[in-house]
Amino acid sequence: MSRYLVALIWPAGMAVIFGVAFLAWRRNVAMPANGTGHYANHSAGHPGPQAGRHHSRRAGARSAFPDAAAGSGQFLVLAVVGAAVAFGLMALLGLVVVYHGLAVDRPVFNWLSGHQVHVAAAAMKRLTKIGDTWTAWAAALAAAACLAVTWRDKRWLPPVALVSLIVVDHYTTLALRHVFHRLGPPTSPLGTYPSGGCDRCIVFYGLIAYLLWREFSGRRATAIWATAIVAALGFNEAYSRVYLSLHWLTDAVSGLIYGGLLLLGFIVAVRMVAGREAPSGAGQPVSPMPVGLSPTEGSVT
Repeated sequence: MSRYLVALIWPAGMAVIFGVAFLAWRRNVAMPANGTGHYANHSAGHPGPQAGRHHSRRAGARSAFPDAAAGSGQFLVLAVVGAAVAFGLMALLGLVVVYHGLAVDRPVFNWLSGHQVHVAAAAMKRLTKIGDTWTAWAAALAAAACLAVTWRDKRWLPPVALVSLIVVDHYTTLALRHVFHRLGPPTSPLGTYPSGGCDRCIVFYGLIAYLLWREFSGRRATAIWATAIVAALGFNEAYSRVYLSLHWLTDAVSGLIYGGLLLLGFIVAVRMVAGREAPSGAGQPVSPMPVGLSPTEGSVT
């Protein structure tokens, strides 16, 4: 019976993640109604991120992106600094995980090894591929190509951000593994600290989600659901890797933390180079209409 309860952790975790997201979304939707002002949509004279797209494309076509080289250099410096900070924090965490983590890891490994369900294990073997190296890299390169075409301003930024993430994440992870020579579980001795699959699910899909949200939405409600999707991908990867005994539990959790730190550094770098994301029109206040005038009477023809 207990082996089936372990298999139910995956759907229970997904339910918790999207349940929390739903509650946050409901609260966000209710906020304008509880406030003192009214809010307009994109058509109420407050254009959102889509406004001026064609004009910016024409302007971008006429220009040669003179700031691309300088902007790329600035972004790379910020990304490397963020990765160095993440490396330092993970090195401190590694002192605890690598030298004391087995007190937690071995009991979890022994218990899960004897409580696997064949159907659940088969499903996890497929789901865990989401965090594979080439899967995440292919998603990043595809997103870089698409965003390079659809980005309104600084079109060089998405490709630079995503391609540099591949390099920075790869070599920062190698540096951590060079410092901490930790073997994985007996069934997968190559698994090391931190879990690369968990890291990639958070940082790659998280940065893709952020760039898409920044360009096409900017709404808080969209950010809530995008965050939930990335969190679900990270939870799926951590659970599947531990369930299949591919990583120690502490390695999987460390991978999620590591991915979050790298993602934060890259988001900060994007915002410092491109500026704060433009707010959508949904959060803009509408000027009150003069008393006694109907919408028709107050309009100009």
